[in-house]
Formats: sequence, structure tokens, C-alpha cells
Amino acid sequence: MTDERSREDGRGAEPDWARWRRPGPTPAQQRHDVWLALAAMACTVVVTVLISSMGASPWDGGPPLVEQFAWGAVLTAPLVARRRFPLVVLLVVAVLFIVAQSRRVGDNLVPSVALFLAMFSAGAWGRDRTKARWARIAVVVGMFAWLGFGLVRFLVEPAPEFARASGPLDPVLASVLYGIGFNLLFFLAAYFFGDMAWVSARRQAELEHRAEELRRSQEQNTRGAIVAERVRIARDLHDVVAHHVSVMGVQAGAARRVLDRDPELARDALRTVEDTARTAIGELRGLLGVLRADPDEAVAEAAGETSSPGLDQLPELAEQARSAGLEVVHGVYGDPRPVPEGVALSVYRIVQESLTNVVKHADARKADVRVRFLENSLEVEIADDGRGRGSGAARAGFGLVGMRERVAVHGGELETGPRRDAGYRVRARFPA
Repeated sequence: MTDERSREDGRGAEPDWARWRRPGPTPAQQRHDVWLALAAMACTVVVTVLISSMGASPWDGGPPLVEQFAWGAVLTAPLVARRRFPLVVLLVVAVLFIVAQSRRVGDNLVPSVALFLAMFSAGAWGRDRTKARWARIAVVVGMFAWLGFGLVRFLVEPAPEFARASGPLDPVLASVLYGIGFNLLFFLAAYFFGDMAWVSARRQAELEHRAEELRRSQEQNTRGAIVAERVRIARDLHDVVAHHVSVMGVQAGAARRVLDRDPELARDALRTVEDTARTAIGELRGLLGVLRADPDEAVAEAAGETSSPGLDQLPELAEQARSAGLEVVHGVYGDPRPVPEGVALSVYRIVQESLTNVVKHADARKADVRVRFLENSLEVEIADDGRGRGSGAARAGFGLVGMRERVAVHGGELETGPRRDAGYRVRARFPA
């Protein structure tokens, strides 16, 4: 792309395609132009030899054959730089074309092709569109002026006999109309196809720019999805590890204290530690399985073919908290109804994190877990009667951040803070 377009991209704004400039030719295109010029030189040699051998030159007399070869080489050589310096090549070829015709060079075919290519290249590769337009117009005007001069000379000189003329028009008039029409079509075609090539190149550049923007957008979306998935996994790992390790720590401490006095109670506590460890390992394996799953397995899990904790597992959380010495009351209010799996999992994790905080940070005897099915929302509330060590600040860690993220994903609301009399309350509300 041009420097101008690069500056536009650097500002992050949409490039001004009306001011777009075509970049210079590639090395491969420059090599192609060299071969094109060599091919044109070879053609002009062949055509000149054929015309001279047939005596079919449109002029009476003319320069020597060597000079005609030289004129052919001079006319086609500038095509080597037709994409690098299109306007200069156009003007040079146009001037040489007129001079060669004034010298009555026999070959008029290959010089006409060279002029066509030069005009086409000026339209297709001219970086300054205003200069490219006026340069081509100037060449067309100059060529028609030269054509007019030739027609006047043709009319002034004695007319040829036109021995085989048989059409309805006067032979001289037909010759004039043919010359004007042929040249008009010739130059208009070169002008039109040059502009079409430039427009096509600009559209290609615009498509490439759009494709690059799309690629960058996809990369940003992918990075965002990866970050979001990492946050979700970190949140789940925190919830699983914090809850189960807390329960295991409480039970292990209780077993240590009563080991000598009440071995049976110690065995029950250690059994709870064992069961909790198995549960934690199972959930951790499930999370790791998601990370290692193949795409088809991941799709199956997203479709619900693998189960995740939900509202039905809340009594198990309450029982685990009871095993840690906390009296938990679990109640469901309203008419239960199916809820999305993501909401159910978020409710489960919020209750899990809240009970973990109560066990770890609060000298509480009782916790109340209430699930309310309201008309337009689902509400879960966890309240305790303890006085936390370090107050509510001890709870404002990753767990609280995870709760807010879970609720925000579903467009819900989260309220946390000390209760009026004693304890702490967590209330999350999810829209129906």
C-alpha cells in the first residue's frame, strides 16, 4: 500500500479510497514488461521485413530498412518502463509515433500496438489520476491533430483511382470516415480499459484491506474468547478447590482434636475428608477433561451431554457444610421451574463459595440458603449469623469477584454486605 494509506491505517481510520494510489509494480511485473518489450521489438522486425518484401508499404518510398528497424526498436523500448513511469512512457511513445510516421516508416501495426499499451498503462498505473487523465487527453488531441493533418494532405494531393470501389459512398469520404472511426475506437478502447484496470486494482486492494480487518477482528475475538475461557476455568478451579479444601481442613482439624478421646468420631471426620477429596478430584478431572477434549467432545458437552452441578445439588452442598460443623437450612420458595444450565451452575457456585466463606472466615453457627422462584427472576440468598474475622473484607477476594462475573454474564444483580444485626448476606438475582 502507499504511504498515505499506511498513515490512514496507523490512525485506525478507514482509508480514503477516493485518494488511493496504486503501488508500484512488483519485480515479477517488471520482468514481464522487459519480455513484452523484447517481443514487440521482434515483431516489428518481422513485420517490417514482410511489408518491405511485399512492397505493401502505405508510403511511396521511405527510409532504408535499417532505419525502419531502428524506429521499431525505439518505439517499443519504452515499454520496459510502462508500469514504473506510465505517463513518461505514454508521452515518449506518442511523440516517437508521430515522428516515425512523418518519416514514412513502413510498419504501422506494431507502433500502434505500442501506443495502445502505453495509453492503457497510463490509465491503469498512473498514480496521480488527474495527471493521468489529462496526459491521455493531450495525447488523444495530439493524435487527432496529426490525423487531421494527414487527412488534409490526403485531400489536397491527387486522389488515388480506387479502381475496385463499389460501395454507395464516395471513396474519399469513406476513407476519411474510416480513418476517424478507427482511431476514435482505438483511443477510446485504450482509455476505457486503462481506467477499468485501475478500478479493478483499487477494488482488489479494498478487498485485501477488508480481509485483513476481518482477520484482525477474528484474532481479537479469539483472544477475547480465550481470556474469557481462562477466567471461567480459573473461577471454577477456585470454587472447587476453596470449598472442598476448606471442608477437608475443618474435618481434619476436628479428627486431630478428638482422635484420642473419641476414635469413632475421628473416623467419621476422616471419612468425610476422604469423600470430599474424591469429590474434589472428580470435579477437577471434569475441568481438565474439558481442556483436553476434542472439538466434537467439547460440542457434546456444550449441548448438555455432560452434566454439571445445578440446583439439584444444593442439598449436597448443605450437607457438606453441616459435616464441617455449620448448621445449614436450605429452603426453596415459589413454584420451581426449569432454568438454563448456565444459570443453575452459577447459582450452585455462588452457594458453594458463600458457604466456603462462612466456614473459613466467620464464627457462625448457622447459615440460611434460600432459593426463590419469583415471577420475573430467580433469586438465591445465603445469610449467616457469624461475625467474620476481619469483617467483610476477608471475603472480598477472588471468590467475590467470581460471583460478580457469574451474575454479570447472565445480566443479573449481586448484593453483598453485613446484615443489620449480625452476620453476612449474599443475594444474587437472575432474570427469568
